[in-house]
Amino acid sequence: MRSALIRLHAAVFLWGFTGILGRLITLNEGWLVWWRMFITVIILWIIFFLGKKIQKVSTANFIKIASIGTVLSLHWLLFYGSIKYANVSIALTCLATTGLLSALIEPLFFRKPIDTIELLLGTFALAGIAIIYFSNLQFSVGIYIGLLSSLATVVVSVLNKKIVSGYTPHVITLYQLTGGFLGLTILMPLYNFLLHSNIQYPQPWDWLWLFILAFYCTVLTFILYIGALKSLSAFTMNLTLTLEPVYGVILAFAIFHENKYLSQYFYVGFALILIAVFLQMMRIMKQERSNFVPYE
Repeated sequence: MRSALIRLHAAVFLWGFTGILGRLITLNEGWLVWWRMFITVIILWIIFFLGKKIQKVSTANFIKIASIGTVLSLHWLLFYGSIKYANVSIALTCLATTGLLSALIEPLFFRKPIDTIELLLGTFALAGIAIIYFSNLQFSVGIYIGLLSSLATVVVSVLNKKIVSGYTPHVITLYQLTGGFLGLTILMPLYNFLLHSNIQYPQPWDWLWLFILAFYCTVLTFILYIGALKSLSAFTMNLTLTLEPVYGVILAFAIFHENKYLSQYFYVGFALILIAVFLQMMRIMKQERSNFVPYE
């Protein structure tokens, strides 16, 4: 149990570190994600080939998995766009709303009633975002993009539950990231046209940051997360995942001193969002306990 918790916290810490790397890398958000996925996919295929874990999937299922991977790549593009247009703290704060957005959006996909308490908690989190927005108007564009990033990751989560089944997490990850890379590659000419961008190649230091982002913050975190998943409850996993923005914001304050550029009301809004997320996690824990049936 202890080693599983250490693996999980290490994975969450590394996920929080992705925002720091996004600010360090000089590429724009589109090419940053493209190069990240390019390096990640190569590493994954080598690891899976050497470990003999490659499992064939049907063409129809690959298209489904790849389409979800493309939405995932758009989530990353929006996340790093939020960092470029605002900063790491703003982007991660917006990402902290993912759990509550999921609680509100999933009922629409699975045709079940929206929980009134979850709606109230969502309003609570929305108030936190509003406080951050109106007290940091210089980052308004980054906040818009950050919220779209949060919405995109909720869509990925919902589609994974609704469409993908019958494959191990390892296989889904391999084909989802591969499909996401292919989908993003197809979309890059449109991205370049809309943003008046050209093909960008990493600078010398960018290669180091991209490798760390691809290997440690993507491949290694997946391995750590899957390893922890086998030993820990869903509640523990979800509650620990809420620490990702906390780790990331602390790192952004320590490394880039972003606290100098944020108003004092940022902390009020951030606290409201974290309280809402924590209360939602507590509700999930109670539901799990009430539904628990001991072995006979």
